[in-house]
Amino acid sequence: MTARISYGSVEVGTELPAQSFRVTRATLVRYAGASGDFNPIHWNEKFAVEVGLPDVIAHGMFTMAEAVRVVTDWVGDPGALVEYGVRFTKPVVVPNDDKGALIEVSAKVAAKLDDHLVRVDLTAVSEGKKVLGMSRAVVRLA
Repeated sequence: MTARISYGSVEVGTELPAQSFRVTRATLVRYAGASGDFNPIHWNEKFAVEVGLPDVIAHGMFTMAEAVRVVTDWVGDPGALVEYGVRFTKPVVVPNDDKGALIEVSAKVAAKLDDHLVRVDLTAVSEGKKVLGMSRAVVRLA
């Protein structure tokens, strides 16, 4: 695959299509199995509360991966992702109900770099709180 977005077609400020990602306790169990991260703060409400959390929380790496989907879906090729980093600012609290939590992600082109690279800044929020800070991806466009 190659990126379907051309470097010449984007400008600084170009907004990517926003997306929302639902996270339930079942999602966390599947992620724990796939990642091998069985920390009880991600599945055991009693333990999470005992260590000072409001409830079970989503894995940070899961949250990070869901957020960058906005970028990889937009560019059309996950292999076009050259660099990605975030700071974890608030946890995504996942209640034990049918709704779970919602991660809402928006992004925009923040800089055009050399060699068909662009930096995209992302904003990820859950329950009105920013859950990722300094969330930036660099992708190589066509």
